[in-house]
Amino acid sequence: MKIKEITDFLETIAPLEYQERYDNSGYIVGNRENEFTGAVICLDSTEEVIDEAISLRYNLVIAHHPIIFQGIKKLTGKTYIGRTILKAIKNDITIYAIHTNLDNSFANGVSTKIASKLEFNNLEILDPKPEFLIKNKEVGTGVIATLDKEMGEMEFLKYLKQKLNLNCIKYTGLRGESIKRVAICGGACSFLLKKALRSDVDVFVTADFKYHEYFDAENKLIIADIGHYESEIFTIELVFDILTNKFSTFAARLTNVITNPVKYL
Repeated sequence: MKIKEITDFLETIAPLEYQERYDNSGYIVGNRENEFTGAVICLDSTEEVIDEAISLRYNLVIAHHPIIFQGIKKLTGKTYIGRTILKAIKNDITIYAIHTNLDNSFANGVSTKIASKLEFNNLEILDPKPEFLIKNKEVGTGVIATLDKEMGEMEFLKYLKQKLNLNCIKYTGLRGESIKRVAICGGACSFLLKKALRSDVDVFVTADFKYHEYFDAENKLIIADIGHYESEIFTIELVFDILTNKFSTFAARLTNVITNPVKYL
């Protein structure tokens, strides 16, 4: 089996057309015609992840985040990006990114995966994107879950922390109201706050809010900032399940490398 057979299948789940304009999903380095030996699935392709692939004799790294977003003028090994790319090329390892195209795939998307971890059903898209619509598939960023049973605010936050195995949650003031509708968006989704407010949700679970952006909740909903890595870590499990369900003899493993650059004391 060639590498392109794997990535072609992934693109039936999350077509590259779904990605945002700023994104760089798809092949980062490598030859899609190479015979596939195995894949390491990760959130971030780093030097340590490439080393992991080398030790396993795998020649494919499937990452959520593209290691290259903008043009590179020099590859000298002075940055982690350069060192990672050079090591991958030297060892004939292909790096493939499945980023906002997977984010925007409602049925198999990142936010839907988070909702499943929370055992939430009754989902709708937070920010539908009909311009991406292909073959009548639902496309858009984030989800809204309507809970079967209302929860208290602190009860919900504790549930969120326990279910997603979080170190901490940054959240805005409690409103003294029960939680019935929850907006969820993996990654940095503060840009969708206005959409969440218009959608009449009680809490918005996402990551990477800046200090002054928290004020914009204006006590109309609770912002629950769970961290970027923490909100997307289940993506690697999602990709692994998609591929192993398709290819019965698929040689792959979830990375053992914790690529989160943020530490907690």
